[in-house]
Amino acid sequence: MMTNPNDRQHRSILQRIAHRAMLERGLAPDFPPQALAELDAIHGPATRVDGSTRDLRNLLWCSIDNDDSRDLDQLTVAEARQEGAVKVLVAVADVDAVVKKQSALDDHARQNTTSVYTAAETFPMLPEKLSTDLTSLNLESDRLAIVIEMVLAGDGSLQSSDVYGATVRSRAKLAYNSVAGWLEGNGPIPQGISAVGGLDENLRLQDRAAQKLKALRHLNGALDLETIEARPVFDGEELKDLEVDKRNRAKDIIEDFMIAANGVTARYLAAKKFPSLRRVVRVPKRWDRIIELAAEHGTTLPQEPDSKALDQFLVSAKAADPLRFPDLSLSVIKLLGAGEYVVEIPGATVAGHFGLAVKDYAHSTAPNRRYPDLITQRLLKAAMAGGSLPYENDELDALAKHCTEEEDAAKKVERQVTKSAAAMLLESRIGEQFDAIVTGASDKGTWVRLLHPPIEGRLVSGLEGMDVGHRLRVQLVRTDVERGYIDFKRVA
Repeated sequence: MMTNPNDRQHRSILQRIAHRAMLERGLAPDFPPQALAELDAIHGPATRVDGSTRDLRNLLWCSIDNDDSRDLDQLTVAEARQEGAVKVLVAVADVDAVVKKQSALDDHARQNTTSVYTAAETFPMLPEKLSTDLTSLNLESDRLAIVIEMVLAGDGSLQSSDVYGATVRSRAKLAYNSVAGWLEGNGPIPQGISAVGGLDENLRLQDRAAQKLKALRHLNGALDLETIEARPVFDGEELKDLEVDKRNRAKDIIEDFMIAANGVTARYLAAKKFPSLRRVVRVPKRWDRIIELAAEHGTTLPQEPDSKALDQFLVSAKAADPLRFPDLSLSVIKLLGAGEYVVEIPGATVAGHFGLAVKDYAHSTAPNRRYPDLITQRLLKAAMAGGSLPYENDELDALAKHCTEEEDAAKKVERQVTKSAAAMLLESRIGEQFDAIVTGASDKGTWVRLLHPPIEGRLVSGLEGMDVGHRLRVQLVRTDVERGYIDFKRVA
């Protein structure tokens, strides 16, 4: 157990650090009075429907999310068709039905552009009365939604698709880990599944459809990346550990369905001659170093960026050394560089998403927690209704840049608070040695991540010859909880 015996108020210290980090990055940790006044005037979920709104409350809708998630943006359900085809429906919460453009609530959401999930506290993009209740697709609650319908052939290819408004009702609130344990044969069927007749087979159908979608994307060059995400473990106020959050089959269902749904929304807007906000990783930032990494594993990659060749290397590397594969994945992700939001104007060309091997990719499935998704929802609803554009092209361009910048700021806040939590766990271990991997190397500094516990810090000596992906032995020399600083020196 890694704790500081002299101070058990870890959570409140981290909350204070998180608030300060939000302000330092230009993000608003609290809702302004005007937004709260608007919130007080909202007394229930949106119920207004028109003749085009379908009633789909009878379907076996369910949500699958983290154990502690309460802002439920999407539900899924599947239906078997002839000749191995499957119809997949993704229902996305109709947040725009409650949060109108240029309202005070919308202004706050536009400022932060995303919910910020720190180790100590969540700063929701929308107040919890909305994001976890009135605009959340909660269990046994009638809600308005935008439904993305996809009919998949037996090989996972898209046969047809549609987008429309509907009223939906969730039949089960499920969690990734317990659903994955059941699907993978390592755990019992969750009670939320067994309590709803037919839901078990429906989820197995969803699982099979998602696996086919994934296989098809990898044929087209999608990257098989797997990183280690550390989640804090508290016992009351006391921080006990950082726990590794791993990928699993249930997460794959949601990830693959959301990628497919985001592709459908992008193409739907293009077909209606509407602009769209796309998420892209244009060209890998350091393909030269990715080539070197592959060569160290005995694989030769082409001189020009090639996602299919890179994925083949990653698949073989994972098979050869699955335990260390997350470290290789992290190195590749750092070398690919960050994604950004861009606007696609009808008739113009835009870069696809290198890492996902998809050309058409709009963020649309999490409007409670991401502002680009709320923008896309407004565009979709206008396109569905044959209405006028809710945003001019210049406005969308400015929003794309703003969302990229603020999402980057939010990630830095999350990383900073995680580092403060890590510094708490390590402050009693000054002088100890650890195995590590280099995760960043630039003029700004060299960064390493310990293999266990999964904590990142700065390498302050022994930098010579170090680059992303290199393994080394380090000694902990300093921690600073307030600033989230963790310093190591190279010893081997």
